[in-house]
Amino acid sequence: MVKGIKDRVIEQFTRNAKGYIGDNGFLRGKDLEAAAELLQPTTDDLLLDVATGGGQTALFFSPMVRSVVASDLTMPMLKRAQEYIGDETDADNIVFRVADAEDLPFPSGSFTIVTCRIASHHFPDVPKALSEFYRVLRRKTSRIAIIDTLLPEDPEIAEFYQKMEETRDPTHIRAYTRQQWTEMVEEAGFEVQKTATFPKKHDFQSWARRAGMNDEGVSRLNTLFVNAPERIQDYFKIEIFAGEVESYTDKKLLVYATRIDKER
Repeated sequence: MVKGIKDRVIEQFTRNAKGYIGDNGFLRGKDLEAAAELLQPTTDDLLLDVATGGGQTALFFSPMVRSVVASDLTMPMLKRAQEYIGDETDADNIVFRVADAEDLPFPSGSFTIVTCRIASHHFPDVPKALSEFYRVLRRKTSRIAIIDTLLPEDPEIAEFYQKMEETRDPTHIRAYTRQQWTEMVEEAGFEVQKTATFPKKHDFQSWARRAGMNDEGVSRLNTLFVNAPERIQDYFKIEIFAGEVESYTDKKLLVYATRIDKER
């Protein structure tokens, strides 16, 4: 079952890799700035960016650290990111590796920082991925920054979020609440130092099309938003004009944590 899920992820992002490369919505953001402020990266740090996608997070941190490994499950996505960064930027300390977040091909203690941004909702087993993050980090002064969409606490709103994400992208598995993230991260052996949330406004058309939706799919998703109850429209700040959704806003959660030594 898990293999089937990962195969679909590879197929989905192979088809739609182009839409994620050079996307300014991923390259910038207050979430990245806050992550950098918390991580306090230095030129002694070795950073692993898991599920790098278009490579924007790896590129953002590259001037701040000694080296970056940008890893992703999807080879075509990784190749496009490598080509873009090589051709359009002057970053020279990023290497690219195909890697499964739940089975990282790196020796224990290889890195001092692990980042993972807007990706973990595609992971079949987030706790397993977190245990891998723990394993590849060094014992002292190592830390992680994870950023992903925050699952609303309200069950009705959470159900709508899950439905709209599954409608847009069949490889979406699930998002998590702040409490769920805190519990999973601490269970993996980290100490959560800080969490923070950030609003993220999405242009509806570009957001839907980036996932490879055709006209029929976009229309179906538009109807789902338009017909949503008022309280859900208020939560997501859905903006509609002449029956067409123009934008919506969700919340991204940043989890910053440090590695602690487990008892032997």
